[in-house]
Formats: sequence, structure tokens, C-alpha cells
Amino acid sequence: MARKMKTMDGNTAAAHVAYAFTDVAGIYPITPSSVMAEVVDKWSADGRKNIFGQQVKVVEMQSEAGASGTVHGSLAAGALTTTFTASQGLLLMIPNMYKMAGELLPGVIHCSARALASHALSIFGDHQDVMACRQTGFAMLASTNPQEVMDLAAVAHMAAIKGRVPFLHFFDGFRTSHEIQKIEIWDYETLAEMADMDAIDAFRKNALNPEHPVLRGTAQNPDIYFQAREACNPYYNALPEIVEGCMNQVNAAIGSDYKLFNYYGAPDAKHVIVAIGSVNDTIEETIDYLRAKGEKVGLVKVRLYRPFATDRFLAALPETVKRIAVLDRTKEPGALGEPLYLDVAAALAAAGRSDIQVVGGRYGLGSKDTTPGCVIAVYDNLKAAQPKTGFTVGIEDDVTNHSLPITEHPETTPEGTVSCKFWGLGSDGTVGANKNSIKIIGDHTDKKVQAYFAYDSKKSGGVTISHLRFGDKPIKSTYYVSKADFVACHNPSYVDKYDITADLKEGGTFLLNCNWSLEELDRILPAKFKRDLATKNVKFYTVDGFGIAKEIGLGNRINMILQSAFFKLAGIIPLAEAMKYMKDAVVTTYGKKGDKIVAMNQQAIDKGVENLVKIDVPAAWANAQDAPAADSADKEALGGFVENILRPINSQLGDKLPVSTFAAAADGTFPLGSAAYEKRGIAVEVPRWISENCIQCNQCSYVCPHAVIRPTVMTEKEAEGAPAGMQLVKMNGKGCESYKYGITISQLDCTGCGVCANACPAKEKALVMKPLAEEVAKQEQFDYARKEVEIKTDLPFKPDTVKGSQFKQPLLEYSGACAGCGETPYARLVTQLFGERMYIANATGCSSIWGGSAPSVPYTTNHKGFGPSWANSLFEDNAEYGYGMYLGSTHVRERLAGYLDEIYAGACDKTKAAIDAWRATYEDGSANRVATDELIAVLESAPENANTPLIKKVLDEKEFLAKKSVWIFGGDGWAYDIGFGGLDHVLASGKDVNILVFDTEVYSNTGGQASKATPTGSVAQFAAAGKETKKKSLAEIAMTYGYVYTAQVCMGADYNQCIKALSEAESYHGPSLVIAYAPCINHGIRKGMGSSMLEAKAAVAAGYWNMFRFDPRNAEAGKNPFTLDSKEPTESYKDFILGEVRYSSLQRSFPERAEVLFENAAETAKQRYEHLKRLSDLYSVE
Repeated sequence: MARKMKTMDGNTAAAHVAYAFTDVAGIYPITPSSVMAEVVDKWSADGRKNIFGQQVKVVEMQSEAGASGTVHGSLAAGALTTTFTASQGLLLMIPNMYKMAGELLPGVIHCSARALASHALSIFGDHQDVMACRQTGFAMLASTNPQEVMDLAAVAHMAAIKGRVPFLHFFDGFRTSHEIQKIEIWDYETLAEMADMDAIDAFRKNALNPEHPVLRGTAQNPDIYFQAREACNPYYNALPEIVEGCMNQVNAAIGSDYKLFNYYGAPDAKHVIVAIGSVNDTIEETIDYLRAKGEKVGLVKVRLYRPFATDRFLAALPETVKRIAVLDRTKEPGALGEPLYLDVAAALAAAGRSDIQVVGGRYGLGSKDTTPGCVIAVYDNLKAAQPKTGFTVGIEDDVTNHSLPITEHPETTPEGTVSCKFWGLGSDGTVGANKNSIKIIGDHTDKKVQAYFAYDSKKSGGVTISHLRFGDKPIKSTYYVSKADFVACHNPSYVDKYDITADLKEGGTFLLNCNWSLEELDRILPAKFKRDLATKNVKFYTVDGFGIAKEIGLGNRINMILQSAFFKLAGIIPLAEAMKYMKDAVVTTYGKKGDKIVAMNQQAIDKGVENLVKIDVPAAWANAQDAPAADSADKEALGGFVENILRPINSQLGDKLPVSTFAAAADGTFPLGSAAYEKRGIAVEVPRWISENCIQCNQCSYVCPHAVIRPTVMTEKEAEGAPAGMQLVKMNGKGCESYKYGITISQLDCTGCGVCANACPAKEKALVMKPLAEEVAKQEQFDYARKEVEIKTDLPFKPDTVKGSQFKQPLLEYSGACAGCGETPYARLVTQLFGERMYIANATGCSSIWGGSAPSVPYTTNHKGFGPSWANSLFEDNAEYGYGMYLGSTHVRERLAGYLDEIYAGACDKTKAAIDAWRATYEDGSANRVATDELIAVLESAPENANTPLIKKVLDEKEFLAKKSVWIFGGDGWAYDIGFGGLDHVLASGKDVNILVFDTEVYSNTGGQASKATPTGSVAQFAAAGKETKKKSLAEIAMTYGYVYTAQVCMGADYNQCIKALSEAESYHGPSLVIAYAPCINHGIRKGMGSSMLEAKAAVAAGYWNMFRFDPRNAEAGKNPFTLDSKEPTESYKDFILGEVRYSSLQRSFPERAEVLFENAAETAKQRYEHLKRLSDLYSVE
């Protein structure tokens, strides 16, 4: 049967099949599986029918545990039900997986297999999650690539139905889930023909129903539980044959040869690898290379992992095999070996095959690239006199010496394959453009295609590397491009940071996005860069993408310009056809954003082709001499962390770091303050301070998402020592007459968002955006102010005011957040107010990624070495985790208080006075810090007390003496949904913890899925047709306790209310909850993220967001505890929401539905404000 060809990734392939067999989908977002649920939701909204003639019912739950419960219940009620998950989410499903398997329900979980959080979080792929489920009773079926995902997803559903055993169908996260290939797709008619409709009818008849009632799920005692548990054995014994039968149906339909275990290689192989997942394609490619050299090697690909069919495995092995290497993409510390290795060893032992030697090893954890060189190393190990077992491959283990040496890096891609590599900046559109490119090539030519995208951990603004291949033969290269025919660098700041030209082949093509002339290129490009271009005879082109984008009105979105330039240079498709396809893709991609956006992007396509500049590489570049290596002033910074870890990783050399580099950080501990050493220089434009226009309000610093713009106050002497040209003015304010004032900007840390310039309230703007090249020389001014200027403690501005707070050092700086981020200004402000005594428990999400992604840490310390002590546990348990921090730290402090009570009895007057002062300020964080310092000084300075055991005990733990401020950070997905139960419990505890919720109204980190914070009418993932229900009132739930300080704030709308609420929350000796409105890149703000503060202000003016505070202390004092800080709305609600794509796109897709939902939303907003006014009256004191 000839099937239609389509270019798609593995997630979409799984979703395509799952949709056909699914009645109900219970879902919850998690990277990298979310795409499956998102497209199922979209297809349902668009009216697609499954094989039963219905649209799939998609239900987003509050967590993966909730999703699995829904799947279980839906199956029990007779609906074929599916879910999609990965990593920690899969682990949350384990309890229900036992139940579904125990009840013989035919559910299917599609899993983009991913690493688990242990010493650190990793969102990338391996098999740790699925291997934690092998005991649940779920059958486990593995796919190698997007085509196999398409084919074997059908087998999973068919076999689950026929065999009455639920299936976990898994494939490698990112490497398969996000890899794009041109594949054959099923039509639903064929899937319907292959489905066992009799088994489906039997399943529905066996479902719970009051019309033939039964009881399912008894509590059983020791007398029968064991026997009843064994009763399922026949189902599992029969399952391998059932799966084979389903595979044979697929084989008959499409001409494939799927088996439970497939062998590939020499029929007389002596050395065989056994593996699961995407590595199999790389191994096959390597086998072809080795067999061409006469080597007898092979591979057994494991497809059905549970139940493990020993007889089929043995049958797959060639009779000649002498040695087997089993590759596991997981780690089980302390085990005799990893799971697949143990299964293979047990299977061979049971069969009496002692003639075969088996070794096992680990590879590819956290998406570590596994190359043909790695595969050759495994085969070489099998050739050794004593093959190493328990080995690792792909890393250098110089601690326990388990790693295999890699001795060669052969080119094994099929002849004629064209390999391309694109270096981009997150959110510049490079990845999206390359996805379109590969789909254009795949869908409009006969070429085989492959695309894979590598990201760092930053949000938009991080490095992206796109790896594209296309050719006439099947592409099995499931590893990065390292020998490229075409390389493009889309950000000119990269040329001296990364070895971009290293991968270029002889005679390759290089495209650089810049506006530099040949003379400028000669001056700017590093010598190695120039030598590569000259000695490899590279065809070199430039295009001024940023200049063109600015001229058109696209800001920094240079993707279409560079994409069209690529098509012109690559010559894969006739240029006229390529341009047509690109322009058609623009309509598909940007149509919901409006005709203007479409027109600008189509214009960009024309400009990219028209403005290419060919650079004739000077012959002299072949002999370019490297500049003398400068001594790094930061060589020993942070105990060598910067030199030994941060710089190699940031230079894309982290893969080469050995295990010993991390031996001292085996527990995942990193030092604070490393982000200050990055100096990425990624902004196109940065702010310039115009001193004569400045009113010294400090608001630019207050709103800066990355803490790159700061006021400085200098004495005359400090001002005299400032770098030449530094602008300083006389400082305003009584008591400031002797000081100079200036605004300093870290140009190399700026992301160029423009929030500061837009927020500047001066009549004539004191900040204007200028090209980075014009301003970068002023970096030394910022560095001087930060390092050489003393902190002024005598300024007449209170630290809890907008202006005064900005003279305090931010202890969150230069994060990996998106340009214009709405979350970081709140977190930065909290660190300025309380940072030197903060604990931060951070829920997994955007704030944990911009706050804690290796290698750079944006949280930092002050001049005393104090700063936020930050940690991340999981997503769902963050409130409890922070509560545990509070309990642990206060318990130790209470013990020290007991010691001080005992010391007091026999102490001198001076010591007693110090202890009295400490006691008197025990619950006052700010004052207690001063009292603690004085107490420590007294205890340390009294020689007669030096040998007192209790004093020694107190001094040994003196860091616990001062009152700490416990903060629990997280987004709305955590607070409103998955973590709500814990949050509610912690608030109910009455203890002194502070919760700050960054409310973006979507799951920002996983791509913008709907949460219970998402308002009516908003389009989000899992709400493709607009959310029907209204936003959950988390603040009011907290207020019902009566003893929880509660506030809703919006920095852009009211700077003073925001800082007041945060200060009140922290000073309250009980639980506090502050919910902060945070504009997000997922909102699609038409004015751009540079207007995020103005957008927040508009949200309040339109009545979209309300500000208020509830302070229980006022009630205790006989006052009204509730203060409504928002005024009556003055602007149009509808006009406001139509300024964001998350709303306006609904109007384009479903205009009639949009009208209804928008009217409902506007009415809800009106009613909410009236309700808040009534609350104020309700709490009023007569």
C-alpha cells in the first residue's frame, strides 16, 4: 500500500496515530511530549474525526497524576483513552499505571522519553523515566525514528485493544520527538481496517455501567491477594504473539519487516550490540561503514521491551555471535547493571548460552550526542582480550575510568547527503525558519530530509543550533552535523565566541548575518575564522539581516531574510519555486497574527535574496595570525568555576569536559554569581543615557528585567577616578549635595529589549536605544561603578521605596530570561529588598530555568558574601519544599536560642545586652541582622568565653542565628494547578513563609499551555478554540483563611503598590501570597516585549487585572484588612485584549465564538471589579 508522504517530527507522528484510536485524551504539559497533546487538541478543535467518527475529547488536568487518574476512569467507563507524557510526569502516573494494568485496560501512553531530575534537572532525552516503569505491568514498545513512531504507535494501540494490556509506547525525547523527517503516514481508513473492532466492542461491554453493574477494585487480604495477582499471567504470556500479529498486519499493509527484535548486520557477525531507541539508526549507519571494511558486526534492535520475549530475542541473534554489548540509555546507581543489560544476561543464562560473553554500558544520558565514533568504540571494546563492562561511551570518565576511548570520527552519512548547520539566537526565528525550510524541501522534492535542533537552557536569547540534512538516500544520522556543506551564523556576536567554521567542509558555503565591509571583516573576524574560510576554499556571503528587519519593521526577527538567502545559495529548489513556498508558509505560520505581519515577512523574503553580498576571501587570510592570548583576570574567579566550567560550556565545549570537572559538585551545587562573567553581547541595540534629560527617578533600573541598568552614586574622589567620558551629574535630594549621580549600563549583558527606554518618564527621554557597537566602549563605566564605587549607606531614600530600592545591589542579574521578561523584575526587586537573608524554593518552570540553568547562575552575593540560597526540587512539590526549608532552618535557630538562654544566665552585662537585642528583634528580619552581627562580635571577642562549650556551639552555627526570609517562587501552572494542593496546605500552616507567583496566565516554560489562571477567551495550547471558563481566583481562596497576607500586584501599573505589597508580605509574621501579573512572550504582545511594562499598565487600566492587598494585621487592629488599589477601569477591555495575539488569533480562527467569549470575558472583568468593591465594603470596620 502506497502511503502519503509528509514531513513531520516524531511527536506529530505519534499524535496522528493516537488521534485515530482515541476517544478521550487526558493530558498535562511537559517537555518534550507537549506537542503531541497540543496537536491532538488543535485537530479536535478543527473538527478532525477519529476512526469512530468523533472528535477526540481533550481534557487538560492539573497534573500528570490527575491526567493518569482521568485516563484510568475514562477507560473504566468504556472509552479508549490516551495520554502523552515524559520524565517526572510519567513517574507521577506510576500509581495509576499499576491500576490500569491490573484491571487489564487497553490504554496507551505515548512518551517522549526523558531524563529525570536527580543532582540536576535535564529536559533532554534518555530512558530513565521509562525504565522506572518496567515493573508496572504496562507493555513497553520502543520506536527508533519518526517513521517507526508512525508505524509502531499503531501497533501499540492495536495490541493494547487485542491483548487487554495497556501500552507505554516510547521514543527518545528530542532526538526522535523533535527530529523532523519525511515519512509515510497512515490514512485512518487503513487503521480502522486493522483495528480489532470485536475486541473494542468487548472492551466497551466490559466497562463499568449501572445497567450491568459490577464492583471493581476490592481490598483483598493475605488469603487471596497473591493468587489473584498471578491470575493475569496468561495475558502477558499471550502478548508477544499478539504484538507480532499486529506487526505482521502493519508489515502486510506497508511492506515493512517489524519484529519484536530486529537484527541488522552481517549474518555471520561475532560482535553484536543490543540497544533501544534512536541510537539504532546510528549503529546501522556505522555497521554499513564497518562492513564495507570487512568487519563482521551486527545489531539487535529491541522493539517490545516488556514483556521481554526471550525466545524471540535468541532467535534474532546470529548463530556466530561470541560477544554482545548491551547499551542502556539510563543509570541505576548501585545496581549490578542497567535494566536492558540485566534482561539480556538473564535471557542468555536461562537459555544456557554461556558461550556468549555479555558486557553492558551506558550512553547518551541527557541527550548526550552518540556518534559513529562512539559505536566503533563499543565494537572495539568487544574485540579486546578482556572487554570492559559497566562502561560509558561518549564522555571521558577520569574518576572511575569507565569510559571507552574514541579513536576515530568517520564520515558515515550516505554519499550525496548535504549537511547544513545554522547558528541562531533564541527567538530570532532561526529554528522556525529552518523547520519551514526542511518541510519545503521534504514536501516539494523527492529528497530525504532530516532536521534536529539543539538548544541551550536559556529562554529566548540563548544559542540555537539547527542541524539539517537532505539527500537521495535514507538518512539515519541521529547525531549532530559535524561536517557541513553549508554553515550560517545568524548573530554576528558569535564570531569570536564559538568555533563556527570548524565544521565547514572543503569548498563549503558560509553565510554571516552582519553589515560589515571587507575591511571591517578583516578587523573583526578572529584569525582561526579567517584561516578556515581561506584554507577550506569556502564561498563566503553576508547579508545585513538586522538592518533589513529594522527597515521593514520586524525588529530583530531576521528569520525570513536568512531563510531566503539560504535557498538562493543552496540551490536545492529553483529559487522562484522556493520563494513561492516560503511565502505560502508565511501565511500558514503568521496568518493568525494579521495581514500586516504576513506582508512584512513576505517582503523580508524578497529582501533576503536581493541583499546577499559575496565576499572574496583574501588569500592573506590563510596565514592570519592569532592574537596573543590575554591573561584572564577571572582565571580563579569563583574557585576556578568560571575558567574551568563556565567558559568551556559557553563556548560549546562542554561535551569535552571530563567527569573530574564535576567531582566536587557531584551533589549538583554551583556557586552564585557566575552570570556576571558571561558578557554575551547579544543585543542589537542598547540604551544610551542622556544625562541632561534625567530626572533621577531610578525607574529604568526598577523595571529592567536583567538588572543591566543601575544608578551609581559617587563621591568627588570616586568621580575623578571614573573612566574618561563617563557622564555624571550633581545628585538631587537633601543630604546628597556632595554626591555625583549617574546611570550605568552593562552593554554586554543587555538583551536590547528597550523596556527601560519605554518606561522612562522624563519629558525628553533620558534613555534612547542605540546600536551596540556605538555603546560597547562604555562597558568599563559600568564595571568601574560596580567594582570600585562603595555602597552609600547614608542616602536619604528609604530602601522600601521605588527610588531607594534601586540604590541597593540586585542579587539577581543577567539571567537567561527572555528580553522584556515580565517575571524577572519582581524577583530582582525581592532580592534588592531581602536578598542577603533569603531562601528561595523555586518551582520548575520559567523561573527555575532563567534562575538556575547551568552553567551561569544569575543569583549573586553582596560585598559580605551573602545572597539568596536557591534550590529547585520538582514542579509539583515546591510549596512543601520551601516549607521544609522554613522548618529546618527555624528548628536549628530555635536550638541556638535555647543555647543563648543558657549562656545568658552566667553572662556578663555586655553579652546579656547583645542577647537581649537579638531576642527583641527575633522576628524582625532587617533589625535582627544588625543584632545578630553585634551578638556574634561580642561572643567572638570575649576571651573569657572562648572555651565555653555552648558559646562554641553557637558560633559553630552562627549562620543560622539571623532571621531568614523564606520565599517560594513559581509560575501560575505551579500555583494554580499542579502545586495548588501543597500551596494551600502551606498557606494553611500559618507559618512565616512568602509565596511569589509569577502569573503569566499560561504554562510559559513548556510553550504556553492553558492553566487555571488562563482567562476566558484566551487561546493557548490545550485551548485552541479559546478557553471557555474564567480565571481561578487564587487570591480570594487564600483570603478566606483570614490569616494569610494576600496581594495582587502589577509592577508596570503601579511601582509603589508593588514594592509596598512585597514589603508588607515579608514583614508579616505569617504566610503571605503575592500574585504578580507578568507579561510574557507567549502573549504575542503586538507592541513587542519592549513594551511589557506599558502592557501591564494597560491591563490594569482596562480592568483586565486588578490590584489589591489583604493584610490580617489591619483586622487585628480593628481596621479594614482589604485595600482595593485599582481604580475603576478607564479603557476598553476588548481593545486591550485584541492587542495580544493570544486573543486576536481567536477572532481570526473562530470569529463567532470569539465574539461570545470576549463579551463574556469583558462582563466577567466588570463583575470581578464590582465584587472586589463589595469585598472592601464587607471587610470594612464601622
